[in-house]
Amino acid sequence: MKNMLYKAIIFSFIIILSGCSASNISTSGRRESRVKNIIFFIGDGMGTAQVYAGMTISPEPLVLESFPFTGFSKTYSSDNYVTDSGAGGTALACGKKTRNNMIGMGPDSTDIASIVAIAHKNGLATGVLSTASVTHATPASFVAHNITRNDYEGIAEDFLNGTADVFIGGGEDNFRNRKDGKDLTLSLEEQGYDVVYTMDDLKASGSEKIAGLLAKEHMPRVTEGRVGVLAEMTAKAISTLSRNKNGFFLMVEGSMIDWGGHAKDFEYIVSELLDMDEAVGVAKEFAENDGKTLIVVTADHETGGLTLVGGDRKSHQVRSNFIQTGNHTATMVPVFAYGPGAHKFTGIYENTFFLDEFVNLLRISK
Repeated sequence: MKNMLYKAIIFSFIIILSGCSASNISTSGRRESRVKNIIFFIGDGMGTAQVYAGMTISPEPLVLESFPFTGFSKTYSSDNYVTDSGAGGTALACGKKTRNNMIGMGPDSTDIASIVAIAHKNGLATGVLSTASVTHATPASFVAHNITRNDYEGIAEDFLNGTADVFIGGGEDNFRNRKDGKDLTLSLEEQGYDVVYTMDDLKASGSEKIAGLLAKEHMPRVTEGRVGVLAEMTAKAISTLSRNKNGFFLMVEGSMIDWGGHAKDFEYIVSELLDMDEAVGVAKEFAENDGKTLIVVTADHETGGLTLVGGDRKSHQVRSNFIQTGNHTATMVPVFAYGPGAHKFTGIYENTFFLDEFVNLLRISK
């Protein structure tokens, strides 16, 4: 009897240990590290057609193709079946659906904390990158609170709250050439930011706080000479933020995939998508070496109603078509994930899903 009881206790103990161990093992069967860093890519306007067009045209497989976990996100806003980038960005950044045109606010116009603000409060380093102005809708959603996405000068003032240790993109005029005559870069410098205006100065900066204002308004498109710049921005942000022993959160926006969709310009879309994929490659190389970094790639919405009506994979050619208006659509957008915790991002869910998952994986509090 005692022998049987002893065996039962041992068996129960093994089961308990097995359960505890399984909680740290991914669906691939490999033990996962704790998530210390998160890099969140947003391809503005990037639907599945945009991704597959890039896959077809690229002579080499996209980095995105190597991501083992995929899903879909539903993008509607609180007041419209078709979201804009303000409401879409706010849902991704703050975990709450809001009205089109609003930034970092709920539908009742109350401020909502973003993942950048939450991470900063918990002692992590934080960064926001964009090929558009940093005051544009998507990057602004991670930093600012405004009733309208079009109040670029008001949004610029919110960058003085210091929640983003590194922010890089365009938008210099919103900080320096303002209607109220203020030069916000002086306040940034007082807060310890190294304010830089060129890629050379960005690369040379040794500061842990960087404000990179690399264009008066928006940065040029890839086909106008901005080749590889987003990858360089990403590399600099990672090297700066990774100095923080507590970890970091970084958002990187490939802004102009959206603009190509609005223009119904297929070359514009694909060149910007491939450019963002190069930046994803920089992040993945870091994540592979680090072992504690989660990368998630998604979109705020699809733009242009792009369809692929023909093509040839051998010659890397695609025949495309757009909806007549060239505006945003309500179609679901893809999600790609790599690294510890990546299996959490499979399936179909609301675009508000990301914030709570990021908070839980980083083991921080709201």
